[in-house]
Amino acid sequence: MATTIQISERLQLELNKRKFFDRETYEEIIWGIMEDTMELNEETKKEIAEARIEIKKGKFVTLSEAKKELGL
Repeated sequence: MATTIQISERLQLELNKRKFFDRETYEEIIWGIMEDTMELNEETKKEIAEARIEIKKGKFVTLSEAKKELGL
């Protein structure tokens, strides 16, 4: 069920600044903001922990190394 909310002109201007493209809806913008504050699921937390271990072991390439390998 869709509903209507009222927002101030100031908030509308701030939401407009966050648009990635002109036809992006306020709902899409708000969901994006909310996603930034949502809790990570257990699988994601595990993958982050594993990635940190790999980085500590030196198992990574820098951006400049990746560019060089790809000929960019």
